[in-house]
Amino acid sequence: MIRKITLLFVATSALALAVYFYAHHNWHPLPSGTTVDRIVVEKAARKLSIFREGKRLKTYRVALGRSPIGPKETEGDMKTPEGIYKIDSRNAQSSFHLALHISYPSADDNLRAAERGVSAGFDIMIHGIRNGIGWMGAFHRWKDWTAGCIALTDEEIEELWRLTPDGTTIEIRP
Repeated sequence: MIRKITLLFVATSALALAVYFYAHHNWHPLPSGTTVDRIVVEKAARKLSIFREGKRLKTYRVALGRSPIGPKETEGDMKTPEGIYKIDSRNAQSSFHLALHISYPSADDNLRAAERGVSAGFDIMIHGIRNGIGWMGAFHRWKDWTAGCIALTDEEIEELWRLTPDGTTIEIRP
C-alpha cells in the first residue's frame, strides 16, 4: 500500500513538473545581442511574429482583448487596435509583467473617435501576465482576457523586451 502511494505521489509530481515546464518554457530562445525592427500581430491567428531585415525570427502565441474581432474604436470596447504603430516606451513597473507601450491612438484613430463623439482609448501594450498570477504561464492563452492589449507569457515578454528597441514598428492585422 505504501509503495502504491509513493508511486502515485512520484507520478503526480512528475506530471505537475512537466505541466509547469511546458507552461513556462521559452521555446527556441534567441541569442543575446539580437534585435528586431518589426513586429507583426495577426489577430485572427493569435500570433505575434518578430522580424529583422525582413526575416522572421520567431513567432509567439498571444491572448488579445476580450472582444478581439474588429479594430479598437472606443475606450472600453475591449478590442485590440488594428493598424501600424510604434513601440514608443516601456514600463518595468507595470501591473503586468513588463509592458511595451504601443503608440495607439494615432491621429487617424483619434479623428475617427472624435467624429463619433467618443474617446479612442489609450494605454495599449504588449505585456506579460498580471503580476501575482504568472504561475499560469502559457495557459493564459486559453481565452482572450485583456482590455485590448496583447499578452505573452512572462518568459516571452522578457525575451521580447530585451530584443525590441523603442521606435520598433508594430503592425496589427485583423
